[in-house]
Amino acid sequence: MTDLNEILQGVRGKIAAACARVGRNPSEVEIIAVTKTHGAEVVKEAWDAGLTIVGENKVQEAAWKKPASVSGPSWHLIGHLQSNKVRHALEIFDFIHSVDSIKLADRINFIADEIGASPHILLEINVSGEKSKSGMKPEEVEPTIKHIVESCPRITLEGLMTMAPFSENPEDARPYFHKLREMRDDLESRLGVGLPRLSMGMSGDYEVAVEEGATWVRLGTVLFGERPKVKRVAASEGDDGTTPCGDSDTYAGFGGLDSYSGAGPTAKVLD
Repeated sequence: MTDLNEILQGVRGKIAAACARVGRNPSEVEIIAVTKTHGAEVVKEAWDAGLTIVGENKVQEAAWKKPASVSGPSWHLIGHLQSNKVRHALEIFDFIHSVDSIKLADRINFIADEIGASPHILLEINVSGEKSKSGMKPEEVEPTIKHIVESCPRITLEGLMTMAPFSENPEDARPYFHKLREMRDDLESRLGVGLPRLSMGMSGDYEVAVEEGATWVRLGTVLFGERPKVKRVAASEGDDGTTPCGDSDTYAGFGGLDSYSGAGPTAKVLD
């Protein structure tokens, strides 16, 4: 198995080369280590290798993994956020990449005011228009920004996020990344707001994303290999009346918990 430090050296070299091709400084680009379906030991491995940001797709996964992990990393929610999980998300994550409506922004602001939080967020934009993807329509972005600036004082809006359609050819993602950057530049110019963060690019297309202006690239498979095969299992009470994850209040309302690579609650890894 290749050492993560060696893998990371190669990835950072590719990021530096992409930056050089378009006249950017590699220091402008940070890697988010996407550890979904991996155990807490992978978070430690990432931290020890110098990665300071961890990305998780699900609130319920981070709810058990973060307490079991090394302290130090900044935790980012990069997956879809349901309104009924906002309180837990604000307690766990330092940054939310996936705010996709005014309604969700209002919910985040309301809960943040209740608990004294000051959340940092990105707006998730469905640039491609794919029905299978989350994110607001491009025409919804401007009114959402105006609403957040005027009506959501607890929230700090820092930029935009998108996912390109899957393709074996990284170049196919370029138009979507380019459009997001153009959208950001236009909004900054017309609205007078700062949107310094662009979260775009994953393991298959991060070099193109960097060339198009990404400041955060979300990398999982290229760093940690293929994710373990998992299946969904229901959360249930243990013999002592507690949930498998410990605090029943923390996990109430989540329905079922995903299982992970041996370190998670109710782990059930498939062969």
